[in-house]
Amino acid sequence: MKRGFAEALSIGAADDYLAGRLEAGGMKVTSCDAGRLFGRAAGVQCDEDRLPFADASFDLVTSVGVLDSVNDLPGALTLVRRVLRPDGLFLAAFAGAGSLPRLRSAMLAADAAEGGAASPRIHPQIDVRAAGDLLLRAGFALPVVDCDSVTVRFPELLALVTDLRSMAATNILAERSLRPIGRLGLAAAIADFQAAADPDGKTPERFEILYLIGWSPSPDQPRPAARGSATQSLTAALRPRP
Repeated sequence: MKRGFAEALSIGAADDYLAGRLEAGGMKVTSCDAGRLFGRAAGVQCDEDRLPFADASFDLVTSVGVLDSVNDLPGALTLVRRVLRPDGLFLAAFAGAGSLPRLRSAMLAADAAEGGAASPRIHPQIDVRAAGDLLLRAGFALPVVDCDSVTVRFPELLALVTDLRSMAATNILAERSLRPIGRLGLAAAIADFQAAADPDGKTPERFEILYLIGWSPSPDQPRPAARGSATQSLTAALRPRP
């Protein structure tokens, strides 16, 4: 973005990395995070769908890696739009639909091996189309949604689980089974994960990262032409030239 921003809100700021980068760009940054132990000096401990900031407080809001697990995502996006000043920018990234297919398969194998019903272990995931619809519903202008697939290869299932725990990305669903996976289930999950390994023994796991861009509405923003106002035919434009 070639334009400058003065005051920014960083949502889901578990550490100081992003806030530090924004401050290096000359911005005044407020950080917020839902973590109980969040203690950045200029930070606020709050849920993403309960932002305690006044309307039109920031001209930039960023969020990395947290909006996929929010209880009320439409509400969170609406609050983000409200705390933005007119023509303010919202940038977000989080794991979307299609992420963790190998983990999902391994957990289903574990439940089947122990003879119980499949427990919800991965929270609902949002695809590109739904993300665009949510931005429009929240009142953002000029929305853009993109997706990037990232593959990470793990030597074993427990290495993937360790990484997810370090990311605070383990199961937080209220309806999840609280019964620990037994030895039979764990063995089945490990075997299922390893069965998809490459020849070198490492199993590829996929993360689909959604990127969201939206602007707070402003009268001076570009607007689409009115329907029916075109002066040239698209059919004529696409017709092969002789």
